[in-house]
Amino acid sequence: MTRRRWIADEYAADTAALTGSHAAHLARVLRARVGQQFDIVAGEVVRRGTITSVSDSRVEFSLAEIVDGGAATEISMLLAIFKFDRFEWAIEKCTELGAAKIIPVIARRTDAHLAQAAQKRVERWRRIALEASQQSRRSAPPEVVDPMRLKEAVTLSFTTKVLLSENEKKSSLRDLLSSEVELPLILAIGPEGGWSEDELKLFETNGWSSASLGETILRAETAAIAALAAAKTMLI
Repeated sequence: MTRRRWIADEYAADTAALTGSHAAHLARVLRARVGQQFDIVAGEVVRRGTITSVSDSRVEFSLAEIVDGGAATEISMLLAIFKFDRFEWAIEKCTELGAAKIIPVIARRTDAHLAQAAQKRVERWRRIALEASQQSRRSAPPEVVDPMRLKEAVTLSFTTKVLLSENEKKSSLRDLLSSEVELPLILAIGPEGGWSEDELKLFETNGWSSASLGETILRAETAAIAALAAAKTMLI
């Protein structure tokens, strides 16, 4: 039977603990008991953990052998910020699909109110990524960085940089990824209304390749999931 995976809030040599809301969920909702076993992410490894004590605020484990944590994915997502409920859904699903890093970006067409409020949402986004990582048995959550302006984001160092744009008519994402593509890869998804002309030029100037997801116009969250799933299928 597949054991549920948790990312430890605290860990030492052969012990680990979940605290706060994680402990409360395990104790109250899942009715954890002493002796139950789970996979516990402790630092850079995943180990088999046996519960040694349970309370609503703290669940402690003894750690045994290392178990297979699964291969890391070298695909990151640059997401122009859009409506928070859908943006958070995109974070959750990109995490489940194995995104290595999620970079929230303030684009020209990002709503001013959302841009202003984004910094206050980062910790919530990281919690969403953490919870989705545990549910999907990842060995670590993706890094969710602080929101940044596009002119800064386009200069980040990745071996392969792909801009998804409905304006692209010649090259599909499948065509581009079918050629020699080196990891790490980053995929850029635009805001509602798409990228502006000056932003498209900014991407081009900074070495990004442009690709299409097809003839239909997708919502931003749909495009993020479709692009990441396609890239993972073809490259990993």
